[in-house]
This record gives sequence, C-alpha cells and structure tokens, in this order.
Amino acid sequence: MKALITSIVLALCVTSAIAQRLTSTKVGSYVVPDDLIVRLAKAEDARDVKPAIELLQNVNAATRYRAALAAGRIGDAKAIGPLASLLSDSEPAVRVMAAFALGEIENISAAEALLRALSDGNADNALRARAVEAAGKIAAANATAPQSKTLGEAIVKTLRDQSAKGSSGNRDVTLMAITAALRVRPAEGDIAVAKFLTHPDGRVRTDAGNMLARVRSKAANADLRSMLRRDPDVNARANAARALGAAEDKEALDLLLDAAVNGDDGRVRISAIRSLAALREAKALKPLVDHGNNLIALAKKLRAVNPAEKTELLEIATALARLAPNSFNENVISFLEALRELDRYRSGETEIALATVAPAGYAAEFNVKNNGYADWRVADAYAQGLSAVAASSDAALKQRTGEALTKFINGMGTGAKAAYQTEMLKAIPALQRANAALKPNNLNEILRGLLTNEDVNVRTTAAGLIAAQPSSQENVDALKKAFARSQVTDRKSDDAQLAIIGALNRLNKKESAGVLLAALDSPNYLVRKRAFQLLSDPQLRKDFPGIESSLEDARSKKKDQVLAYSQIAGTRLGQVLNTEADYRRALLRTNGSAKAIFRTSKGVFTISLNGGDAPLTVDNFIKLARSRYFNGAEVHRVVGNFVMQDGDPTGTGSGGPGWSIRCEINMAEFERGSVGMALSGKDTGGSQWFVDHAPQPHLDGGYTVFGKVNERDMSVVDRIVKGDRIISVTIIGK
Repeated sequence: MKALITSIVLALCVTSAIAQRLTSTKVGSYVVPDDLIVRLAKAEDARDVKPAIELLQNVNAATRYRAALAAGRIGDAKAIGPLASLLSDSEPAVRVMAAFALGEIENISAAEALLRALSDGNADNALRARAVEAAGKIAAANATAPQSKTLGEAIVKTLRDQSAKGSSGNRDVTLMAITAALRVRPAEGDIAVAKFLTHPDGRVRTDAGNMLARVRSKAANADLRSMLRRDPDVNARANAARALGAAEDKEALDLLLDAAVNGDDGRVRISAIRSLAALREAKALKPLVDHGNNLIALAKKLRAVNPAEKTELLEIATALARLAPNSFNENVISFLEALRELDRYRSGETEIALATVAPAGYAAEFNVKNNGYADWRVADAYAQGLSAVAASSDAALKQRTGEALTKFINGMGTGAKAAYQTEMLKAIPALQRANAALKPNNLNEILRGLLTNEDVNVRTTAAGLIAAQPSSQENVDALKKAFARSQVTDRKSDDAQLAIIGALNRLNKKESAGVLLAALDSPNYLVRKRAFQLLSDPQLRKDFPGIESSLEDARSKKKDQVLAYSQIAGTRLGQVLNTEADYRRALLRTNGSAKAIFRTSKGVFTISLNGGDAPLTVDNFIKLARSRYFNGAEVHRVVGNFVMQDGDPTGTGSGGPGWSIRCEINMAEFERGSVGMALSGKDTGGSQWFVDHAPQPHLDGGYTVFGKVNERDMSVVDRIVKGDRIISVTIIGK
C-alpha cells in the first residue's frame, strides 16, 4: 500500500511539474498539454494556420483557447468560420478569445458573427468587450466595405448603452468601445464618447479625452475645460489639454497657458504646449519663451549634459515655430539659439523652428563651429532645418538654401575625418530628404546614383523619394537594378528591398511584375509577403494571366509561410530561427519570472518581462541583453507624453539585430509603463522597444506588449530624453 501511495504521489508531482514546465494556458480545470503549446508556437512562427484550425475543436477548453489565439496571430481568413463557431462555446474564456482572434484577422467576413454577439442580450460583458474591440479593428481595416458602416453603428450603440447604465456600466466594454470608435470614427461617435468625460473612472475619462483629441472633435469643449482645471487624474488632464487644442478652442487659451507654464506634471505641460501651437494665438509667445528660458537656466544651473527638461524644451521650440513663422522675432530667436547651444545643435526640432522663424538667416548661417562634420546628429538636424526652408515660396531663398546644402555636402568629403566618414553616412538620408524638398533640376539623377550606395539606409531613403517622382523609364530601370543588387548584398536588413519593390510598383505596375515574381523566391518571408500582396492586384493579374499560376506554384511550395532557416540563404531575415530547445526554454517563463534591470545616464529602472504573454519576444530580448547588444545604445526617440524608444545601437532608428521576429499580440493593454516591440509593419520586430509614458489604447492588439515598468521606476523613464545612454542591461530571474 505504501508503495502504491508513493507511486501515486510521484505521478501527481510529475503531472504538476509538466503543467508548470511550459507557459500554461488554463481554462477552468483544463491545461494545454506541453507538446500542443510547442506545436502552436511553431505554427505561429511558420504562419501555418492548419494546426490551429484543427485544435479549435479540441475537447480540451484550454487547447481551444490557445488555438484561437494562434489563429488570430497567424491572421489567415480560413480560420474565421471555426472561430465564429467558438463565439457560442461552452467556456466563457474561449468565447472571449475567439472574438479577440477575429479582430486580429481583420477580415470583413467576420462582421456578421460579431454583430450577432453584440446584439445578443445574454452575452456576458467579457465577450461583449472583445466583440466591440474586434468590430473596431475590422471596420477600420475595411473602411470602404458596406458592413463597416453597420459595425460602426453597433459601436455607437454599445457606447450609448453603457452611458445609459451610468456607473453600473461595464468598464472593459466602455474602454474597448471608446477605442473602437477612435479606430472607426463612425457618425456621432465623438458625441457618444463625450458623455464619458464625467465618468467616475479616471481611465475612462482619459481614453475619452484621447479619442476626442485624435478625431479633433468640438463636441465637448466645456467638459474638457472643466477636466483640465480640476480632474484628479493626470492622464485625463493631459488628454483634456490635447483635445482642447485639437478642437481649436479659443476659450481655453488662458487655461492652456496656465497649464503649459504652471502645470504640476510634464505630461500636462507638454500637451498644453502642443495645444497652444494649434491655437496659433500670439498671446502665447512671451509666456512660452519665458518658460523656455527658465528651463534652460535651470538646466545650466544643474550643469546637466543632456537635461531632463530637453523634451519639454523641444516641444516649446516646435510650438514657437507655429506661432511665429517668418516673424524674425528676436526673443524667439534668442531662445532657440540658447537651446541649440544647450543641446549641442543635435535636435531637428530646434533647427526646424529657427528655419521657420527666420528662414533667410538660417540658410546662410551654418558653419563649422556647429561641429557638423564631426557629429552626424548635427548634420541630420541641419538637414531638417533646410527642409523647412524648402517650404518657402521665396524662389531666391530656396536657391540660396540649395547652394548651402550643396556646399555642406561637398564639404563632408574633406571636412569629416577619415575615421568618421562611415558615421557621417547616418546623416545622408536626412540630407537626401532636404535635397528632394528643394527640388533641384537633377534630383532624379542624384537619387538614381544613391541607389547604388553601399549603405542600406541611403538606398532605402532614395527608393522612397524616387517613388514620389513622376514615372520615367530611367527610374524604373534603376530600381530594377537596385533590387537585384540588394538581394545579393543586403543580409541584415530588408528595408531597401521592401522600399524598392514598393517604389517600382507605384511608378509602373506592369514593369514591377517581373521583380515581384522574382521576389517570390526570396528567402525572406516579409519580402515574399509583400510580393504576394502586390501581385494580387486585379489589374496586374489581368495584364499578366500567368501571375495566378505563379502564385499558386509559390503557395504549393509554402512560400506564403515562413520557412525554416537555411544557412544557404545567407540571411536570417524572415525565417524561422527558433529550435525545439528555444521553444521549450521560452515557454518555461511566466509573467514576471524574469526582469531586465536598465542602468542609464538618468538612473536605474526595471522591466518586468511578460514571458507568459509573449514568450518568444521575451526570449529574443533576453538573448540580446545577455549579448550586451543594448549596452551603450543612445536613446534615439522620445515623444513627450507618448513613448521613450530604444534598442538601436546605430542611434538612427533604422538599426536592428539582423533578423526579425514575429508579433505575439496578446490581450495586455498599453498602459503607462507598458513595454512594447517597435515595428515598421506586422512581424518586423527585432531589437527596438518602447515604454509608454501614458495609456495608448490605439496600440492595443497592434503591437506586442512584453513587459511593464512600475510607477516608481517610471520616474526614471520620464527623465530620459533623446540622446541619453543605456549603460547596461542585466537580466535576473528565470
């Protein structure tokens, strides 16, 4: 008997260990078997929906739940029918996940099923919340479809129903309906949302203000002014300030001025400063200049190399450009010159402001003291300033500006030391854009020449600028040659290839057909995916009947999926890189079981990593951190009251690790402190990540949330500005 009991105990222990060994999805008493978790993760990597569809009817509720998530992440419309059936599943959690997955697929054929769920009076609030969220995603992605109007009407009805319930309304349904209305912008959607500005929940008021700001509604200015005066929630006050500017509410001028200068939180001040710029009232000039000068004086007193006030100062510079264009206002110019010196001439916002306020002086003033040939950031910022002058209607001024740009570019060859020549290439894209804005007679010739440059970012920018030019055979031929070359040379970045085929297709669809067909053989899924999309154009298929058979042949070879990594391909982009060991290691983690400790030039903060919600994203992040990939990186992007972004050692915002990872979209919200993967399109993540300064509900379901910074550590993140450094990253935990 004792032996029997021991064996039973051991069996139970083993079962428990198995359940905890991999990230477990639980629904009721059900847990997904480990092998099925791995199988679904592999299917997601390959974008192969077949395993997910097969498991949607599994007797295990947790398996159905996890398979529905996989189907949504893969995004194949073939899963819509089975997912729609799960909206009436016996398990509430499965119903909710099915609705979420339908929204992720963004196919209009799911509209009818979601409308039924929303009109079902017996539907639980969790399902109703995800159904209205899905309705918003689908309607926004299919704006011209007739069903989208009906979905928009259902969203407005949901908002009105929740409003009628007052404080007894469901928080999740309300929040997701507000975001859905933001995405779709249905008739009277802003009026329905405005009723939530007096809701007792601060997050509801915050999201309502966000929606009204983004749709530029004028439906609730009085309530927004009241919020800015006295709302206890700082995010709600900040969004009220944004919305008043978007509505161009002149009555709010004095209130916004007070908030911009005396606001108790940077989020509120920055939002108010932006809104003052939108109002374009001269009365705001002096208070903003005085406030800016006070911030500069404070930074100098503290002897800060890269002061925490910089983000706010740059917002002031941008506002002054809108308030005093072509004014040559001496006080404004004096402030901007002081900001330049404080910031070492590195910010495009300041240069654009100076070029806008005093364009004639700006075109002639650049000189070597600005360190423009020894710091690519200075050259990049200067190029942005020259681009602003290009908007002038003064032909003589534009000519002088073009001459100044040409002189600067020609001087780079001898002005930049040999050891810094490669670094200076980082400024070429901005200089290209400035030149294109000035429209020299030989622009197309210059851009075609840049398509042969060794630097991938230079070629990417050149292709994008050529796409905006009138079509010519010379440009088409140059793009074809550039694509053929990039297939051979570009091993760590696909940006140029994607930009080139996009430009070629825009200039001449017929001429692009051959290149697109060749792109179907790329080892990179993202390039093949773009080719599939462009080759599906009805006119192109009509012109070339053979395209259909080529697409069918490519699908038969699974070219519409992500293929396993092959060393022969010579690149790691757009392939399945994970091995069996990688899946099992990654899926071992749970939310919070690992943390990343960041030492920065502004202090220390910690990201609690969501290994349960986004296991492979977290695993990739940990690999990079342990290889010291992030150490020494310069923070390349900070947008006040929005995000702090990093993860690019080049500091340009265009760098990456040489591979891409897929999105692991999950139900986690983008709140203040949420950490997400930066993207240039679905499944283009690599190493760049961001932290939200404030709730960003419009990012939900579009980007991968893979971590969280707590409120205490957010005080460090709030102080980080563009140009600060990540000194080191240490991973602790599992």
